[in-house]
Amino acid sequence: MRREGPGVAGAPGVDTPVASGVRETLRTEFEFELPRGYVDDAGTVHRRGAMRLATARDELVPLRDVRVRENPAYLSVVLLGRVITRLGTLGDVHDGTVENMFASDLAFLQDFYRQINAEGHTRAAVACPHCEQSFEVELAGSRLGES
Repeated sequence: MRREGPGVAGAPGVDTPVASGVRETLRTEFEFELPRGYVDDAGTVHRRGAMRLATARDELVPLRDVRVRENPAYLSVVLLGRVITRLGTLGDVHDGTVENMFASDLAFLQDFYRQINAEGHTRAAVACPHCEQSFEVELAGSRLGES
């Protein structure tokens, strides 16, 4: 699934003025699809969700968490629990939800977090290992092997 431009349906944003006087929308929420999916207590698999851009507070608050102080690897679990805004039909997503995800989904979300917060989009530049041609792939909302 290819998403382009700032005006993606279901992706909240903030209007910001541009030098030309035209308002540009900054995407603050990005949709994703987990490779395996989170399985809740009832056995329902939740794959589609959304993650918002992190704030400075999102990155600072977990540092005061006792679990993070005892085990720094827990930082990503707490941080992801703060920025995932939606996952399937779950009413609430929190660090306990992230804690019970499959390792492959946690790795996917960590990469997704880095991509949207460092780059500001969910596209990655790649090159074919055979012909060395460069192209972009969409990371958000696609299943493994699809673009």
